[in-house]
Amino acid sequence: MDAKAVVLDEQMIRRALTRISHEIIERNKGVEDCILVGIKTRGIFIAKRLAERIQQIEGKIIPVGELDITLYRDDLTLQTKDNEPLVKGSDIPVDITNKKVVLVDDVLYTGRTVRSAMDALIDIGRPSQIQLAVLVDRGHRELPVRADYVGKNIPTSGAERIVVALMEIDQEDKVSIYEK
Repeated sequence: MDAKAVVLDEQMIRRALTRISHEIIERNKGVEDCILVGIKTRGIFIAKRLAERIQQIEGKIIPVGELDITLYRDDLTLQTKDNEPLVKGSDIPVDITNKKVVLVDDVLYTGRTVRSAMDALIDIGRPSQIQLAVLVDRGHRELPVRADYVGKNIPTSGAERIVVALMEIDQEDKVSIYEK
């Protein structure tokens, strides 16, 4: 794969997450009964950053959970060589029943990851609402899924790949497009 362009740098990511934080607060009229749930792996770090910004803005702590969707994926056999999925486990610190859950992920593409995440959430509890926040929406849906909060829409071709790098894992913050 060849790097084609950097579409979001560190400052642009910071601005996008600040905007999303404000939108979450505004849409939900505060953050009462809200919880952020990051989809492993990068969604968790984005959710934690959103929680920090929301706390700075509102002065209230919003719970953050981690969701592992491995066993809910519809492409499990395509993912692993030995057909044994690597399950990392979910950690949601509060009961999500009757809460507004904001699912957080790095890239929205086909919608299959989000569908899997919703299935996993429903097995944990019955939220009053599920909203979706993504850093990047690249299009190409296979399922009828739409994000409520989007950092940046980046139209891509099928031959391109979006790569999100986050400081917590990759030692830098940037979003790049790669040509396959």
